[in-house]
Amino acid sequence: MKTFQTLPELASHVGQEVGTSDWITITQEQVNLFAQATGDHQWIHVDVKRAKAGPFGAPIAHGFLTLSLLPLFFASTFEITQKGMGVNYGLNKVRFTSPVPVGSRLRARMTLLKAEPIDNNGLQMTWAVAVEREGVAKPVCVAESISRSYP
Repeated sequence: MKTFQTLPELASHVGQEVGTSDWITITQEQVNLFAQATGDHQWIHVDVKRAKAGPFGAPIAHGFLTLSLLPLFFASTFEITQKGMGVNYGLNKVRFTSPVPVGSRLRARMTLLKAEPIDNNGLQMTWAVAVEREGVAKPVCVAESISRSYP
């Protein structure tokens, strides 16, 4: 994990890969809880027996579950010592480019595309995020994520 003291120090890394998150393992329990929270009970996610006979040979995580892990990925990639608060501001682009079978290990690569000053001495950052599945060359999700941080 990288540590930056201030928002301007992080902002000086525009155009650079800031880091790579820790690996996390996707469990069937996570998939089931996500289905319960969102109402998305598609069999490919929650019916283990049927999914094993399906096109991916196993149940797969919801694309939006993978996307919802971005805050966890960010938290294990870097920290800003002199930061009071951070918020998700939105997304410009998201693609789910490859399935995530239950049991997969994922991590994310974070590249800082833009860092723009905002009110209250804050910083709006646009990130290119590539979520990788261990052992697979193609990313499972690519996203352009926007966050705001304040000292």
